[in-house]
Amino acid sequence: MQKTTITKLLIALFLIITYTSFAQQIKTVWLDELDVMSYSSGIRPVAVNGSYAKETPLRINGKMYKRGISGISISILSFKLNKNAKHFSALVGPDDAGNKEIGLRFYVIGDKKILFETGAMKIGDQPIPVEIDLTGITQLGLLVTDSVGGVNNKRTYCDWVDAKFEMIGNAKPEHVENDEKKYIITPESPATPKINTASIFGATPGNPVLFNIATTGVRPMQFEVKNIPIGLKVDEKTGIITGAISNRGRYTMELKATNKLGSAIKPLTIIIGDTIALTPPIGWNGWNAWETKLDREKVLASAEAMVKTGLVNHGWSYINIDDAWQGVRGGDFMALQPNEKFPKFKEMVDYIHSLGLKAGLYSTPYVASYGGYVGASSDFPNGGETHDSIMLRKQFYHHIGKYQFENNDAKQMAAWGFDFLKYDWRIDVASTKRMSDALKNSGRDVVFSLSNNAPFEKVSDWIELSNMYRTGPDIKDSWNSLYQTAFSVDRWSPYAGHGHWSDLDMMIVGNVSIGPVLHPTKLTPDEQYSHVSIFSLAAAPLLIGCPIEQLDKFTLSLLSNDEVIAINQDALGKGGRLVKEENGFQIWVKPLEQGAYAVGIFNVDYFGKTPVSYFHWYNEKPRNYTLDLNKLGLEGKWGLRDVWRQKDLGVYAGSFKATIPHHGVVMIKLNPKKG
Repeated sequence: MQKTTITKLLIALFLIITYTSFAQQIKTVWLDELDVMSYSSGIRPVAVNGSYAKETPLRINGKMYKRGISGISISILSFKLNKNAKHFSALVGPDDAGNKEIGLRFYVIGDKKILFETGAMKIGDQPIPVEIDLTGITQLGLLVTDSVGGVNNKRTYCDWVDAKFEMIGNAKPEHVENDEKKYIITPESPATPKINTASIFGATPGNPVLFNIATTGVRPMQFEVKNIPIGLKVDEKTGIITGAISNRGRYTMELKATNKLGSAIKPLTIIIGDTIALTPPIGWNGWNAWETKLDREKVLASAEAMVKTGLVNHGWSYINIDDAWQGVRGGDFMALQPNEKFPKFKEMVDYIHSLGLKAGLYSTPYVASYGGYVGASSDFPNGGETHDSIMLRKQFYHHIGKYQFENNDAKQMAAWGFDFLKYDWRIDVASTKRMSDALKNSGRDVVFSLSNNAPFEKVSDWIELSNMYRTGPDIKDSWNSLYQTAFSVDRWSPYAGHGHWSDLDMMIVGNVSIGPVLHPTKLTPDEQYSHVSIFSLAAAPLLIGCPIEQLDKFTLSLLSNDEVIAINQDALGKGGRLVKEENGFQIWVKPLEQGAYAVGIFNVDYFGKTPVSYFHWYNEKPRNYTLDLNKLGLEGKWGLRDVWRQKDLGVYAGSFKATIPHHGVVMIKLNPKKG
């Protein structure tokens, strides 16, 4: 019996040792074998086994390398290791194809500690080896910064050559997941009528008007309009105003909505003149949801969901088709026609209009779009390029062709009934003016949106020729991208106003496909509240970038807070300004009608000031801030209201104290009080 017991113990011990030995086996995981873009929080893509400069090998100080990744600073990669990694190694240095003047700094950061860093490295420097013991590390960050910063493409290409992890067993680096609990603070809309539409609207003489009286409350509902101008009519059941006004002028009317529980009244001023988009456009764009997978069914699904979810009753109105609809030239205008993914184009637009919504389209002055579809110019007198021919040499077609078709395309868009055009290329004034003039002569009011990365030094041209203009590159669903896109663009704010708005790109809430697959936004709940808040304060266009039919309750609550939207749509038409930055907080102030102000207190927590601050470690704490109203020039007494919670906070003079979560916000409205 004793011998049997000893034998069993020896067998058990052998199995334990064997299992432990297996578990401790070390396997190499090469960085270039991972879906590295899915680990990135940088604004621009990451290249694998080649330089960020397209079709160029990795090369540092004249030596070529076969393996590795190449990015552009600021480059941020985050990995969850869960103590399953033993070692990380690489060679680092600026890629020879990059900028020779700007120095790069490389960092490896583990669990909020800097494990490796270089000085400023420039092209011509020898690559520096990285050898890091990762024993016990839970989260790892790879960071490259430069001395200039900002969102512009500085060609600061940075290489991690022969980069690899040594992992225990079958473990692999995981993604740093956003697992913070979502919380809703927007109150439910009342059952009684509440009119949420903007109080000002612009159109040009004789052009078609489509205006929806956006109203929350129990249906059925009856609508009426007092002093409605000649040429317009209102559908009493839907609240959709249509028609046209021939004469220039200001037309003030009274909107009324009634259901079984009561009535609501709101004034509306329609200005017939030369300016449209008197408030920032607000709606949906299909690119960040579907990219080139966009088709008719997906567009209509979001249009119908905008009605079904009730977003239309909060003022959301545009349904914008992005790249990938274009076929070939033809039709009555020798204009771009839709491809097979978009049958019955005019019927689709008419249906969107019947829902009280507006329809938008996409184009480019290039021969081909970034997605590889036909653009508004050609190298042939009557066009002739196709999607298939373009995809053989896509980069070749990213130029403005000898023959331009802006007038043809604008007339066709107007004939279909489109209300919005996103024009996408490396923006220049001449192309902007051609399409601007074409749209103004099309016989329809079409909001003209420029994309992307408009040069700031020509802002006076953009505000004259367009209705909205992108201030940076494509946004990504990361705090870094949001910060660079929205919190660093104060210089654009003075130029925002009626008819011309600074466009911070699409919103990154809900499910987005920025990267390889559709996935929930990587922003934390607090960051999403900050996202919607800064866009509203900046008077930026609000374009939802996720499939509306997939909205969860949390995301829907972010997009249906009428008091937050009202700040964005305020009729005064002023962009908010960054008035103070101190102790890791940013204070933004936006003037409103009737002497009121909106103030956003953002806990940006020194983002970008230290290497560690570029990463979210998920153990950050809320921080307190005292807002000095007098130092902001807001002297006297003010009635303060928490607009997210739609709750009065009382009358304040001098100061206001708040506790704000990491990357979160407190947004308040200040109404002047007498005495």
